[in-house]
Amino acid sequence: MKMCLTAMFCAVITFCSWISFPMPGGVAITLQIFAVSLCGCVLGPVWGGACVAVYILVGASGFPVFSLLSGGVAQIAGPTGGFLIGFLALAVFCGISQRIKKACFGAIICFLGLVVCHFFGIVWFMVVTNNSFLSSVVICSLPYILKDIILVSAAIFTAKIKIIKKLTI
Repeated sequence: MKMCLTAMFCAVITFCSWISFPMPGGVAITLQIFAVSLCGCVLGPVWGGACVAVYILVGASGFPVFSLLSGGVAQIAGPTGGFLIGFLALAVFCGISQRIKKACFGAIICFLGLVVCHFFGIVWFMVVTNNSFLSSVVICSLPYILKDIILVSAAIFTAKIKIIKKLTI
């Protein structure tokens, strides 16, 4: 059951990454944050993290599972690769949040995961593009943070729906 759900969520993350709109700064607008957050909330920290790791490995091996139907190690080594690595942290944090009884504290943990994800993305972008930290924040994080907060909130809400909650590991 756990492996089937993990495979299913890999497909959900892939599908949400294909819904992408390229932006001038090089970071596409996608629904990946929603899928990764939901994956962590439903599967928990271990299986959610494993699901994202499998997704990254499948993409690294060349399958077009990343945004804009891309794949390969070059995508991970490219300017937005830090966000892919940050997805691991986001899934784990969202998984941990589901073990916390108070919903507001759980939500804070999810949003902390989003901050960690963006931090990885910003630092990676900064190193690969040779931009300053502030410039990298403006290019690859600031324009997307409100959308990402909404997507994480939607994932938290979706994980609470009765039929989805029955999938929770």
